Amino acid sequence: MQETLPDILAGPLLRRCDPQRLVLWLVATRPLALRLTLSADGESRTHELDAATTCLAIGDHAHCHLIDLAMTTPLPQETRIAYDLAYRDRQGAWCSLRDWGQALAYPGEPLPTLVLRARHDALLHGSCRKPHHPGADGLARGDRWLGERHQDAAARPAALILSGDQIYADDVAGPMLAAIHALIARLGLYDECLEGTEIATGEALYARDDTYYHRDALLPAVASNAALRDKFFGGKRKPIFTSASAENHLITFAEVMAMYLLVWSPTPWQLITLKMPTLDAAEGERYRREQRHIDGFVAALPQVARLLAHLPTLMIFDDHDITDDWNLTAAWEAAVYGHPFSRRIVGNALLAYLLCQGWGNDPDGLAAPLAATREWLARRDADGRLDCARHGDLITQLLRFTGWGYTLDTQPRLVVLDTRTRRWRSERKRHRPSGLMDWEALSEFQQDLLEQSEVIIVSPAPIFGVKLIEGVQRLFTALGKPLMVDAENWMAHPGSAHTMLNILRHSRTPQRYVILSGDVHYSFVYAITLRQRRHSPRMWQVTSSGLKNTFPTTLLDWFDRLNRWLYAPWSPLNWLTKRRRMLVEPYRPAHASHGERLWNRAGIGYVRLDAEGAPSEVRQLGADDVDTHFDRIPD
Repeated sequence: MQETLPDILAGPLLRRCDPQRLVLWLVATRPLALRLTLSADGESRTHELDAATTCLAIGDHAHCHLIDLAMTTPLPQETRIAYDLAYRDRQGAWCSLRDWGQALAYPGEPLPTLVLRARHDALLHGSCRKPHHPGADGLARGDRWLGERHQDAAARPAALILSGDQIYADDVAGPMLAAIHALIARLGLYDECLEGTEIATGEALYARDDTYYHRDALLPAVASNAALRDKFFGGKRKPIFTSASAENHLITFAEVMAMYLLVWSPTPWQLITLKMPTLDAAEGERYRREQRHIDGFVAALPQVARLLAHLPTLMIFDDHDITDDWNLTAAWEAAVYGHPFSRRIVGNALLAYLLCQGWGNDPDGLAAPLAATREWLARRDADGRLDCARHGDLITQLLRFTGWGYTLDTQPRLVVLDTRTRRWRSERKRHRPSGLMDWEALSEFQQDLLEQSEVIIVSPAPIFGVKLIEGVQRLFTALGKPLMVDAENWMAHPGSAHTMLNILRHSRTPQRYVILSGDVHYSFVYAITLRQRRHSPRMWQVTSSGLKNTFPTTLLDWFDRLNRWLYAPWSPLNWLTKRRRMLVEPYRPAHASHGERLWNRAGIGYVRLDAEGAPSEVRQLGADDVDTHFDRIPD
């Protein structure tokens, strides 16, 4: 364990970047005076960052630096820009990134570089990065891929898009939870009071070994009020949080913030020594097995940090960033937000998302919630804990906030959808899945599309999913058990499904759509056109998932084959779906067996677009360094 604390804990991460603006994220052990030197084409310019930096203390030795630098002279495009983020050390001398962050540069390079592309015609994208999954890390694969071409500005992707489950707040390995608690203590992350449970504070929670693999016993439970569920479960109390691995669900704000530091940077791991908690024999074996997976995850973090320092990165939440089944049904919302403990758990994850993911996507749109969070963090009670009353008020404000989605006026325009917080609720049948977006949110989405010839849509869940799997989800919903299968997809709710499909068919919306998605833990590509329309818009559903997660192999093989047989283009079953007016043609993954269309390998997606905004190349860069391209099947 490193005895003295370093100045930099995590970052820099490049976030929203364009010629007029650079947004960066950095966490340090103390407030820093920063300056940024940008060098391109033989010219350098230094920018003092005091006025551009918002610094928020999240602990005695942890300070988030949110950097939003407006450029008086636009930055050049299509060329490499080297950047040196320097800070004043404790003696007042400037410490260059060459000195403190050399590992963030590629071999032979003195500094990390960024490229501002004139068109968003090449993107890396992925989702679902679970640290204790046994596979390799797709973000580390992205770093190796970029390392082979980083010197060629034209070969660089315009951005890295992370479309959900950047963390798993609800599915945490025992060693990861131990690391979180060790880091909280090492950095003095701020404590909080807890409500609705017998444990009064976060500090008391961390001290109890008996909560390892048993946090589901702390989580609130409600008596089910659905008749079908009463039949299947005998009316017994059912936990609100339904993740199969909720035993280590993160609870406090400090826990979630520590998780972000531990999944994006190798430095925090060097500051702690893990101590295995007191566990029974079975739990001890599970802990040791998870430790092996976590060790592999940590070993790849230097590569992950380097990738995030080189590519502008855009993010949006899905459920595991907060909790499994987040806002799945109206009944779920009523139960969770009506209980102070579960409301706090969701709110804490959303607060951490704001600071670590959301703000960097859209600093202007999230200025108000950030200001409220800054005020809350600045005030603590006599015991040094975060103000409990203000904590609850801030969570209420965030739960009501509707600005998490965002649009970039790039070429093509990039529209990132919030499919979690503005749901089309089934008010009469409250246990049925809500629509992923309500009518008002979809109307705003349509306005973003009007008069555009081409657009990239980021939807965490695929808009055009696998019909058979959606049918299985629909069956469980009809049986009153949507929580058993994560029964949420765009077609699950008639209102949102028909509205979305009507938007995509509208004559004033784009002629070419590329929809980037994740969530499902397998990868596929569909080309979609409208039946019986001569000038149909062309759509492509490109799904890459997961970065560090996969679908059960045997089950996916069966789903893939049955879907091909039951929903072939000529099958009459297609007329029973909401997409019956659309022709959906799957692409074939290279190296696949005959008829295989779904690709089940962890990695990161790459898509390149032609001059008209249509995909010219789609690849899944395997975390195991085996790459797969998707090809259209000849007629």
